[in-house]
Amino acid sequence: MGDLHAINDAINKRAGRKLIPSILVSIFLLAIIFSTIAIAPVLFFGFIWVVIMIGIREITHAYRKGGIELPTYVLMIAASVLLISTWNGKTEGLAVSAGLTIPILMFTLLLISQKDFIKRSTSAVFITFYLAVLGGFILLLANHPDGALRILALVVLIACNDTFAYIAGVLIGKHKLAPSISPKKSWEGLIGGAVASVIGGALIFHYLFEVYWFIGAAIGLMAVITATCGDLIESAIKRDLAIKDMSNLLPGHGGIMDRLDSALFTAPAVWFAFELINRYL
Repeated sequence: MGDLHAINDAINKRAGRKLIPSILVSIFLLAIIFSTIAIAPVLFFGFIWVVIMIGIREITHAYRKGGIELPTYVLMIAASVLLISTWNGKTEGLAVSAGLTIPILMFTLLLISQKDFIKRSTSAVFITFYLAVLGGFILLLANHPDGALRILALVVLIACNDTFAYIAGVLIGKHKLAPSISPKKSWEGLIGGAVASVIGGALIFHYLFEVYWFIGAAIGLMAVITATCGDLIESAIKRDLAIKDMSNLLPGHGGIMDRLDSALFTAPAVWFAFELINRYL
């Protein structure tokens, strides 16, 4: 038993997070995702709305630590308008609501206070785009006749990358990918995640969506790039604000943003891939 604890402690130290709580939280989140979309897609919308509202609360709190004061409730209202419009109006709803909401948001911030307007308005627009606009593509994937399968594809691609990048990084990771941004990430982890995502993409798109396996493999490779970029950008935000995690809401993970970062960048790419498949195949 002592050896098992020692091994677990060594893995936790090398990976930078607690393994067992991380696995349990991941299973819990997956259960919510697939149960809500299977029972009623609107429940999935509600879940994503809650997640993004928590994300806004986390990131505005982090910004506050960095000396940037933002009205959380105003950003939540703006994000809610974007998400509701996306769910009801799909692509057009997302585009039109973004075009209207962001200028109104900037003017609202100006009415609240003129102090540090450039810093505050650019930060607010960034948060709104980062969470609500990019998050809207998750809803576009879900609000489709094949929505459950499309969300499954998104989850599989992200899970393949995250899980096998984690395993490869822990076991053989030696060469740092971006030491100044995310010291735990390694090139070996990136390669491990890429191999798994390419295989996972090839299988899921061939058998569930009946497209050529190499198209699924290409989408898997694309997901590795987007998920890694999303993770690195969120790490850069935390480093810039001098914080380790956005919060401690999820044991073994940190905050909601620490789990949402990959999905926010990968969902638009996967949505675009489906659009290309529908148009040309």
